[in-house]
Amino acid sequence: MDRIQDFLDHLENTRGIAKNTRLAYARDLRQFLAYCKRKGVDRIEDISQTQVAAYLLQMKSDKIASATINRRLASLRLFGDYMVKQGLWQENSVIGIKAPRGERSPIIYLTVEEIEQLLQKPDASMKGRRDRALLELLYATGIRVSEAVDLDLTDLNLTIGYLMTGGVRQRIIPVGRPARQALTEYIETARDTFIKEKSENALFVNMDGKRLTRQGIWKIIRNYGADLPFADRLTPQILRNSFAVHLVQNGADLKTLKELMGQEDISATQIYMMVMRNRLKEVYDKAFPRA
Repeated sequence: MDRIQDFLDHLENTRGIAKNTRLAYARDLRQFLAYCKRKGVDRIEDISQTQVAAYLLQMKSDKIASATINRRLASLRLFGDYMVKQGLWQENSVIGIKAPRGERSPIIYLTVEEIEQLLQKPDASMKGRRDRALLELLYATGIRVSEAVDLDLTDLNLTIGYLMTGGVRQRIIPVGRPARQALTEYIETARDTFIKEKSENALFVNMDGKRLTRQGIWKIIRNYGADLPFADRLTPQILRNSFAVHLVQNGADLKTLKELMGQEDISATQIYMMVMRNRLKEVYDKAFPRA
């Protein structure tokens, strides 16, 4: 029996995890099991805290980044909870294993002015209207690329101004006026020019009328940013970061931001609050005579 597969199915059914999250958990867990087998532990049921601690030391010895180690341990900890609930482990072998403390990388994001530069790039062609709608929506909602790919026409309500995304763990996200206007123009004047099959329900489609892929969205963003001065900072994640940072800068609270971002762990949301704290410190150091 594949315990990892059962665990991943359990997460998908109970938490509605995204496809990429599932792949990340699977990769982390199978790497750990491969390590255990090399050390002579073939059965998952026989794994103890000793193997987890040794794995941590091995990762440190291999100079693996702290963020990667923390992510792998988080995957193992969640898997351990599942094993205990299934009666396969008496205790979670990962509990008590302390993850390394690493330096948090600064949040990379675009300024409002840089976002405006990007959003002005698409032209009035049919393709340009689609691309403008896509870019406006990514920035206006902070959704992940995988979520944008999965969007159907029925997930969008432009009359009220919201979209629904997130699979099993659905969330409702408001859509601002500029994004609604761009989406309306795309849907009413451009989308049908790409569609080959009337049964296609994808919101964003490629030139062949098929659902736009993750790679397709990356290419669109990269092409529009090619001649912009911040091209090296332009990725789908940076647009998501910009959405979050601009909300924080304008007074959004942590709980609201967590819901809008669709993050399960509030610590993942707190990093965006650091931007505001750092900004306050900069202002203080510059303005206060006894700083």
